[in-house]
Amino acid sequence: MRIGILALQGNYAQHKIVLDKLSISNELIIYPEQMSDLSGLIIPGGESSVMSKHIENNDFRNKIIEFSDDRPIFGTCAGMILLSSSKKTNNVDPLNIMDFSIDRNAWGRQIDSFSTKINIDSEIASSFEGYFIRSPKVKYTGVDINVLATYDKEPIMLTDGKHLVSSFHPEIGGDDSIHKFFINNLHG
Repeated sequence: MRIGILALQGNYAQHKIVLDKLSISNELIIYPEQMSDLSGLIIPGGESSVMSKHIENNDFRNKIIEFSDDRPIFGTCAGMILLSSSKKTNNVDPLNIMDFSIDRNAWGRQIDSFSTKINIDSEIASSFEGYFIRSPKVKYTGVDINVLATYDKEPIMLTDGKHLVSSFHPEIGGDDSIHKFFINNLHG
């Protein structure tokens, strides 16, 4: 097993630290051709508009969509935005890989960042501290989407059985439960 971490922009380094701690073979992905031998892919949090432009300008779009057909992707914060089926804007062109839509930065601006205990599926962890940094809010979920975690009655972590997304940053804080869940339970 080898997990790729899209390293075009954002918090890819902390995802690498988590995977290294778990002794999971991983690679920072900066070229589309690096994706061919991966078992899964992580799209980190960061600036979704910048990441979207890098995906387009570096010919990742079709490669990621094709990858998603038979291999799992884990998107956190900006990665969640990119995996969504939200409408294209001037700044972000989502990949439409999962059937849900979001409102960008809906948990507040950078100054409104916070961490809090979230309600998470007990198969993943007994408790989890979620870090919200300009995080998106889910506004719609399709019938094949399963909610795995909530905060303040809002869905914040979703799966379609293959792919996983979170509006918060699970790579921050030292708890590797969600990464373990992605590695052990989601299959392409």
